Amino acid sequence: MPRFRLTAVLFALALPLSAAAEALTVSAAASLTNVFKELGQRFEQSHPGTMVRFNFAASGVLLQQMAQGAPVDVLASADQATMDRAAAQKLVDTSTRRDFAANSLVVIAPLQGGPAVASLPDLARSEVKRIAIGKPATVPVGNYTRQALESAGLWSPLQSRLVQADSVRQVLDYVARGEADAGFVYRTDAAIMRDKVKIVLTASGHDPVSYPVAAAAGSRHRALADRFIAFLLSAPGQEALARYGFGKP
Repeated sequence: MPRFRLTAVLFALALPLSAAAEALTVSAAASLTNVFKELGQRFEQSHPGTMVRFNFAASGVLLQQMAQGAPVDVLASADQATMDRAAAQKLVDTSTRRDFAANSLVVIAPLQGGPAVASLPDLARSEVKRIAIGKPATVPVGNYTRQALESAGLWSPLQSRLVQADSVRQVLDYVARGEADAGFVYRTDAAIMRDKVKIVLTASGHDPVSYPVAAAAGSRHRALADRFIAFLLSAPGQEALARYGFGKP
């Protein structure tokens, strides 16, 4: 990560709070943005004097930030591989690791116009010019996409058409604006832009889309981090996740 980006993250996470507030910093996958904002408010209401601050980005980027010293109390990623790397680097306390949600990989297209796509092989048709995907190295949805396309024998043939994005939300934005003919996102992301995109198929041939969470090894608010993780797994937390389209872990 460029030094100026890390500096910006550190500055944002270090903004002063009121003297009475205890801050919990949660780094979470971009696909969790909407539901976590709601959950954060509900957690604050049930824990007076607590402020939840979120840092949303691709899971691989969040890991890079932690490795470079960004202050984090809780990490919630969109794949097991990122959490495995966090554990290997001793950035999280593995005893707190829990799976709290699931999702599915879908292909979306602009709601109006665009080439007809009903199966993965249709992506190889000449009228499909641009396909948006997350960067496989840092964006879990991109890695799931690579697995699905490899399983279908399409990863190499489609290379010249792939437009790589920094997060699943950027993929969604590319398709919503008509800058890509198709894109791979999670079902929950497609649901927040029903007025601009449509799901054309559910992809297969990839690892299960599973979301783990863990307390950061360097958390300065460990007890609060533990309570936030417990809240995600509680009935109210699971109800909210289900309302936003996430599956059970």
